[in-house]
Amino acid sequence: MARGAEGTDDANGQNAFEGTLEDTYVAALQHDLADLPPETTLVGVVRNPTPWFHGAVDENRPALGPPGELLESFQTTVDDLKMRGICEEGAHNAAWDEVGFEERYRNYLEESADAQAALEALETRLADGESLALVCFENTAKKRCHRTVLRDVLEKRR
Repeated sequence: MARGAEGTDDANGQNAFEGTLEDTYVAALQHDLADLPPETTLVGVVRNPTPWFHGAVDENRPALGPPGELLESFQTTVDDLKMRGICEEGAHNAAWDEVGFEERYRNYLEESADAQAALEALETRLADGESLALVCFENTAKKRCHRTVLRDVLEKRR
């Protein structure tokens, strides 16, 4: 883990030693496709990780995974769309819109005390100079993913 000393503000008013925030997916880590600095802490953001997921990340923050009822609604919609002949990727992305995934996930992050505490902990670590990468399962080159929403939320809070 990389931790920086307290720094001075740069020309943009940011702490010069503030950590970086990235995101990637677990298969990219497993196949050495993720381009991350070696000191980056890999933070899983998965509600219900598989046993092997823990071996790919340094830690997991389940409170930052989508809530169970959202995941269930999303998966039911994906399955329904696939039964109608839509490919996996198309069904995933269409279900994202159909269930209002991004809005519901953002609302969860704002309203859940556990999610707020986890966000604050990551903010503190970033401010202290630690570089973090948010990790889950989806390859965002093909499918939408909550971790990109989460990254946006964290970046706006910094």
